[in-house]
Amino acid sequence: MAHLSTFADAVADLDDAEFVVLGVPFDRTTSFRPGARFGPDAIRQHSWNFESYDLETGIDLGEARIHDLGNTDEYGSAEQMVEGVRAELRPIYRAGKFPILLGGDHACAPPSVEAYPDGAPSLGVLYLDAHLDFRSSYLGDRRSHACSSRRIVEKVGAHNVVVLGVRSVSHEEVDDNRSIGMPFVTAHEVAREGIQATVQRALNMLKTERLYVSIDIDVIDPAYAAATGTPEPFGLTPRDVKYVLDQAAPRLVGLDIMEVAPPYDQGNTSALAARLAREAIVRVMASRRGR
Repeated sequence: MAHLSTFADAVADLDDAEFVVLGVPFDRTTSFRPGARFGPDAIRQHSWNFESYDLETGIDLGEARIHDLGNTDEYGSAEQMVEGVRAELRPIYRAGKFPILLGGDHACAPPSVEAYPDGAPSLGVLYLDAHLDFRSSYLGDRRSHACSSRRIVEKVGAHNVVVLGVRSVSHEEVDDNRSIGMPFVTAHEVAREGIQATVQRALNMLKTERLYVSIDIDVIDPAYAAATGTPEPFGLTPRDVKYVLDQAAPRLVGLDIMEVAPPYDQGNTSALAARLAREAIVRVMASRRGR
């Protein structure tokens, strides 16, 4: 069916849209299991599974002004991808619209942050990931998915990034971060202290006027999200990530969902990613309507 190639309820013209979906079918920096390039289309397909009406907020996504730009080109290198994504998203931000980027490996996230306009309200990034992604370079590539939080820090500053859900780091990353000082909250802290306390602590550290949330689907335990390039046990639950979006919504201006690699399950992870994207839309709409 033709409509499965677009995100569900994305029927608005670009000029009228409040939310803009863009797929980035790129996984050339993947270092374990490839396949995230198939993520954008799988997430779109599974988005049609859900009712448009949201039980919690009373908002119907049929009322949302969503436009699907389709996918970017299939880039040959990470540097080309970075330039392409920046070019796609700059006018989206400038027009006051809310980008939802569907990856792709996590290398696709930094250009979405880098496209945010200079001089706009200050931006903080809540970076949900099983891994710290703080290497200066990985396998000779500064734009590897293993370097993405580091590149974002270079754009917005270490004090404006918090990594949440981390449980896998290299010795090198920990050593580097001692001098740079990017805050992070581990999945183990979430398990001990609870999601409410740890998310509030993370949000309190981000003093910015606006927030961007970057979700590597591997932040969620592979029991729930097995279809990803680098699955890591002892993760967050889907409901934990839902809570993050609920709490971030009043300041949220952009979102990405990365590292969904559909070949590794029967569609559960793609469906979860689609549901999280729809949750973000609903919660932002609810916040803007004062609900």
